[in-house]
Amino acid sequence: MDKFDRQIIALLREDARTPISQIARMVNLSRSAVGERVRQLEQGGVIRGYHAQVSDPAGAGVKAYLELFYKDSRCQEYVERLRGFAEVRQCCGISGETDMIVLVEAPSMARLSEVRAEIEGFPGIQRIKTHVVVQEWAM
Repeated sequence: MDKFDRQIIALLREDARTPISQIARMVNLSRSAVGERVRQLEQGGVIRGYHAQVSDPAGAGVKAYLELFYKDSRCQEYVERLRGFAEVRQCCGISGETDMIVLVEAPSMARLSEVRAEIEGFPGIQRIKTHVVVQEWAM
């Protein structure tokens, strides 16, 4: 990945709907060169998709990261259980003391608490640590 790829990625992060021709002008490359670079970044897994950032219509909602600590299980077993929650956005198996991090987006603190309580009831869960998102910065 070179400076042009990094510039292209930065522009797509800012607005994924930016036309290739406009990106080409901004990075000083031909339209076909930018198109080919984007295609390679997609095929190489660097660009994994294009997503809409949708706001909660009520304006309220809560995001939290849950650290799961469990015994005698594998991440995949919990991932399958967590798929049953519409509020769960992402699960990551990680190294270190924590076994898994789960991103939850709930419409209210009460619903977040319900989801957390249900997860706490999973067999083998020893402990859950909750980190509520207070502020986010776009990257």
